[in-house]
Amino acid sequence: YSGASENATYESVCRGDGNVEVLKLGYDETLITLEELLSLFFIAHDPTSLNKQGADEGVQYASVIFYEGAKDEARIKEVMQNISKNYQKPIVTRVEKLSSYTRAEEYHQDFFTKNPQQAYCQAVIAPKLDKISKKSKVLFK
Repeated sequence: YSGASENATYESVCRGDGNVEVLKLGYDETLITLEELLSLFFIAHDPTSLNKQGADEGVQYASVIFYEGAKDEARIKEVMQNISKNYQKPIVTRVEKLSSYTRAEEYHQDFFTKNPQQAYCQAVIAPKLDKISKKSKVLFK
């Protein structure tokens, strides 16, 4: 979780405590670039929905990209500028410097892998992974 509190819990985030559910991702730029990761991010969700992803609504579902260095901020904003023409509505994804991060509880780690038959995983996560898989084969030949 990232945002208003360094001591967020799943329950406090669900109550709208100002934190956002996030994925903290480390990567090797020699294997995949930031631009390629951002392409996958924008395939996986609707960056034009304010505080809403699918049926999930609330500040915790904001589209936001946190960065740690100014160089990454410029690259993120450039990608967003370049892809904005692909959307009829304005992109509302926020770009912010990472100020706090709280690792989610253990039962949220690798949630899809641990719970592939769970209804949310089947209805929401699996279709997104399928969409990413299909589009990434086109993008990264």
